[in-house]
Amino acid sequence: MLEILAPAGSPEAVMAAVTNGADAVYLGLSDFNARRNAKNFSDEEFYKAAEYCRVRGVKVYVTLNTLVGDREIDRAVELARRAWRLGADALIVQDLGVLRAVRSAVPDMPLHASTQMSIHNSEGVKMAAAMGLSRVVLARELSEAELAHICENSPIEIEVFVHGALCMCYSGQCYMSAVIGRRSGNRGLCAQPCRLAYESGGRGKDHPLSLKDNCLINYLDRLDACGVKSIKIEGRMKRPEYTAAVTGVYARAVKDKKPPSEEDEQLLRDVFSRQGFTDGYYTGRLGEKMLGVREDADKRELPAFSTIRKQYLHGEYQRVPVRFAGMVKYGEVSRLAAMDDLGNTVAVEGPEPEIAFHKELTPVSFQTQLCKTGGTPYYCAEVKSEIGSGISLSAAQINELRRSALEQLTAKRKALPERLEYELEDAQKLQNIKEIPFLNISVSKLSQLSPAMSAMAPKVLYVPVTELKNADVPLRPFLENGETSVAAVLPRVIHDNEADDVRAMLEDAKRLGIEEVLAGNLGQIVTAKSMGFRVRGDFGLNAYNARTVRVLKELGLISATLSFELRLEQIRDMSKAIDTEMIVYGRLPLMITENCIIKNSTGVCSCDNFPGIKDRSGFTFPVVKEYGCRNVVLNSKKLFLADRQADYMNAGLWGVRLSFTTENALECTSIMGRYLGMNDYQPAEFTRGLYYRGVE
Repeated sequence: MLEILAPAGSPEAVMAAVTNGADAVYLGLSDFNARRNAKNFSDEEFYKAAEYCRVRGVKVYVTLNTLVGDREIDRAVELARRAWRLGADALIVQDLGVLRAVRSAVPDMPLHASTQMSIHNSEGVKMAAAMGLSRVVLARELSEAELAHICENSPIEIEVFVHGALCMCYSGQCYMSAVIGRRSGNRGLCAQPCRLAYESGGRGKDHPLSLKDNCLINYLDRLDACGVKSIKIEGRMKRPEYTAAVTGVYARAVKDKKPPSEEDEQLLRDVFSRQGFTDGYYTGRLGEKMLGVREDADKRELPAFSTIRKQYLHGEYQRVPVRFAGMVKYGEVSRLAAMDDLGNTVAVEGPEPEIAFHKELTPVSFQTQLCKTGGTPYYCAEVKSEIGSGISLSAAQINELRRSALEQLTAKRKALPERLEYELEDAQKLQNIKEIPFLNISVSKLSQLSPAMSAMAPKVLYVPVTELKNADVPLRPFLENGETSVAAVLPRVIHDNEADDVRAMLEDAKRLGIEEVLAGNLGQIVTAKSMGFRVRGDFGLNAYNARTVRVLKELGLISATLSFELRLEQIRDMSKAIDTEMIVYGRLPLMITENCIIKNSTGVCSCDNFPGIKDRSGFTFPVVKEYGCRNVVLNSKKLFLADRQADYMNAGLWGVRLSFTTENALECTSIMGRYLGMNDYQPAEFTRGLYYRGVE
């Protein structure tokens, strides 16, 4: 049966979820979680919540699903230790360095890959399993057929979001909030710029980045048949009444194996929606109909909230089966044993029965009284009894036997077994590279290449693998200049049904003599290595600390692109286990989207002449095509650091990258010349990115 995983932004929300049928809850402990603005839990609150859940057989998963800096790793691991000591059942992680550190310090704690890891294909799931994760929360952009294929080939559990807010961008790949306003989604403080109005496709003000909430209530039996282990409800920032209502609807659908009633579907709309719901990713029906905003009609106070609150504050969801065995005989104390679903057993004694003058105790009346477990999390699954003839035991006395047995069972279920911990191994300190970093170039299309660029001999030229089919002529100067390596850039998103197509492109790359690949997702590394390529890591891997860089080395990568959410001083101080590079020029990629912004805005596929989207301040964000009819939203301003070279030249980097996206060939050579000290080129408008101001 599907596990129903509910959000808990507060202790009250835990109760709301559990009393409405949740099998597990997920919550945050102070820092390092993707909802840092939620109330989250103190240690005392968490201990009580975990104990409450443990008694009821409900799992507690703790979110530690943000990127963590080198100076924060020790605190993050200490948080994991505290969660483990206090009763957590698993930890949800994003950062590969945190994953490595927690596995070292708390080796028995189950670890789940957050959707922030951007895992969206079978190879990514297998990589997660090889790294010691026991479950993957998949990207929300997958269809039913894609989910089924992944489940069929997965060695570990699969979790799927079924209800709640949808981000326009693949989780873990959105840098918009960070770059625009320093509030990083990868650090748990997303300001949701996607919910704002933009001008797009000549339409005037619109909301081209705001999706309706996801709702898969009508597909639960099919998700179960696919092999999905857990269905997740979004909403740690929402009120407990929301958690109660939505969890209850999904619990009834799963446990009763019935489609939702009209009242259930109306309740889901009433408690929260953005002009209704969408199932577009699951069904493959992408498009403008997936877009929606929160209107005044969606914000009305639901009268039922007061009733819902009373129910979860004073109710219990009877979920724990108990088997009773009783013996009542004349001249002996009454005895009752109880066993729960975990094998815990208790035995209690009560008074001796009396001679029956009016109502004789029978096995049926004894069982009837034991089954009255209302107000507790237990239900009577079976009663075996030996009842003497002609005797009487009052209902109150039987009730006391039952209460005493259940209290002792509860005490046993509360107990937390001893849990192992180890000292965290010290991070290896390595000396920074002293040499001046090489200059690397990435282009988005072959037309940006020129003999003049080849003459300036970049160390590595990154070219999209999608551009390599007929690339022998434009690439020949770079392949033959004796100084430049050409690397094929893989799309950050490759679904399983696209894998063969990408493999064919990589074969084209091999025929050209290309020996290196730039990979931006865990699901690409094994494939590239199996085809004989040396693999470099792109920014999509979110290398934010030294331990992550070490993990990438262990995975066989020869270099890593550091996160552009880092400050320069963090980059300088980072111990670098492999060659590292940073992006020092270009329009930074803010989003990668499965739902085509261009087609939604214009009604047609017009990838090459879409003007982009314009925000309320008048800044235009270019939107460019990406493999698979996806889009990348680029920053409105170009990152420019040519006049600050002294700040990054001594940061221990192997390379710095110029990222060319919307530039033509002449602009590319001019910019490259400026970074080589050959001219004084400077963009009309530019940004220093986050390298000086950092993110919150």
